[in-house]
Amino acid sequence: MKDRRNEAPEPVVPAAPAPRARLADIARLAGVSSATADRVINHRPGVRTATMHRVLKVAAEMGYLPASDLMASLRPKPMQLVFLLPTGTNRYFRLLANYIDYAEEQLADLNVRCRYHFVEGFNPNVLAERLRHYGRRADGIAFMALEHPQVREAVNTLADAGVHVLTLISDVSNSQRVSYVGMDNRAAGRTAAYLLARFIGNRKGKIAMLAGSLSYRAHEERELGFSRMLEEMLPAIPVVDSREGRDDAETNYRQARGLLAQYPDLVGIYNTGGASDGVARALKEAGRDQKVVFIGHGLTQDTRALLIDGTLDAVINQQPQNLVMNSVRIFSNLRQRRNPLVGVEPIRISVVLRENLP
Repeated sequence: MKDRRNEAPEPVVPAAPAPRARLADIARLAGVSSATADRVINHRPGVRTATMHRVLKVAAEMGYLPASDLMASLRPKPMQLVFLLPTGTNRYFRLLANYIDYAEEQLADLNVRCRYHFVEGFNPNVLAERLRHYGRRADGIAFMALEHPQVREAVNTLADAGVHVLTLISDVSNSQRVSYVGMDNRAAGRTAAYLLARFIGNRKGKIAMLAGSLSYRAHEERELGFSRMLEEMLPAIPVVDSREGRDDAETNYRQARGLLAQYPDLVGIYNTGGASDGVARALKEAGRDQKVVFIGHGLTQDTRALLIDGTLDAVINQQPQNLVMNSVRIFSNLRQRRNPLVGVEPIRISVVLRENLP
């Protein structure tokens, strides 16, 4: 037998590379034309979803596309969500807008894209037109509603076109909106009255209210809850006036000055809307900031400072992040054809005092 121990090993011949799959092969195995396969691979429209998935699956199995590309292609496009927020000097809405920006990364797992626009909030014709305008390029819209037929009709028009609509903070009746996202406003008004009555104690005098607009159902419900609760707790102290401030600091300042001049024995003010800094300025100028009990809404940088210096006695608050995340969850449920409120917790009323500031 021949000794082969000292012989050089035979060279290893590399296997010929497998031929790269061709577009025609993918089309044949997927049962479509080459033109259809080309449209799918190059992300061009005009192909049914089921056909697109079949072509992509074959392309991945044949090594024409990486598996990661397959997963990315099969994932539905992100939902385009639009938040319409009222313009003006109400800092709470700026805080809400900032959170929408901040939450972009958190929302990526839910496959949604959010953006916001500030719109005229007190003109129903403008608000209705803006709803229709942004609805043409969105999958869903969340907005603070005015109680008005024009707004209701715009909501119904969007719903009929397949655009989901949520009302945010303030609802609109008898519409096709999917859900309301916000706290129980009548309960919020009753809470404000309870706090004010406890702070006033045995003092005698009068109480006044300011509202952003009673065309907002939220402000109307807060006023109703406030009035009913005061009748129960302080029947001898009348609510003498209710004025609209349009959530504008300068308007609230003028309205509060008028109230203080007209009612020297004013012992309490409840602002159902925003821009409480305007009311605070009037109280301080009149030297009444530590004498008149003042309850407001929305924890912002300015209301925080007013709590600390004692001008504001309490703030009724709903967390902006909860409003945004609940809206996104509802839209996500709708996309997955689930009950819209699955996993959505009611917005809780938070009472913020100087001693429990977060």
